[in-house]
Amino acid sequence: VADLDDATLGSIAESRGLTPAALYALLMAVESSFVPLPSEVVIPPAAYLAHSRGSLSLPGVVIAGTLGSWAGAAFMYWGARLIGRPLLARYGRYVLIPPQKLANAEIWADHFGLVGVFIARLLLVIRHLIGIPAGIVRMDFLRYSAATLAGSAAWCSVLAWLGVTMGRDPVLMAGSLHRIALWLGGFLL
Repeated sequence: VADLDDATLGSIAESRGLTPAALYALLMAVESSFVPLPSEVVIPPAAYLAHSRGSLSLPGVVIAGTLGSWAGAAFMYWGARLIGRPLLARYGRYVLIPPQKLANAEIWADHFGLVGVFIARLLLVIRHLIGIPAGIVRMDFLRYSAATLAGSAAWCSVLAWLGVTMGRDPVLMAGSLHRIALWLGGFLL
């Protein structure tokens, strides 16, 4: 992060016809889809740069990350809703998902859906995939979107705080891997 600066991000974004905020949103959309791009690699450096160099406000980073996360999650939801359910209805029994499991998942989504999606947006790995079962069980898209936006905003806020806080540690910014491991370990606890 120490070597990354606004000029570099600006040139990356500009070469693709994007603003830095749009670049962060695009990266977070990718993160919320099936591509393994961790949000921990996108938001903390963006927040550090926003805080230290002021090219984008910290709330701007959180908003861009949240909207990008929602866009990627919406893509996953609609893909699963349009393609996933018919596939499971037809072939689910071959992958240990009989019709009764699908019916039980629909009951669960109806009862715990909003809270389940919100919590899933805060969990490593699961946040990338929650759109698949939500789409398959045909959770109401507006409710799914509200829970996704709330969970993504909370997650992006935590990552932005970490980025700013870690950015204040000169040893960490100098590239001390040991310090990074301590930070991550402390965060996970």
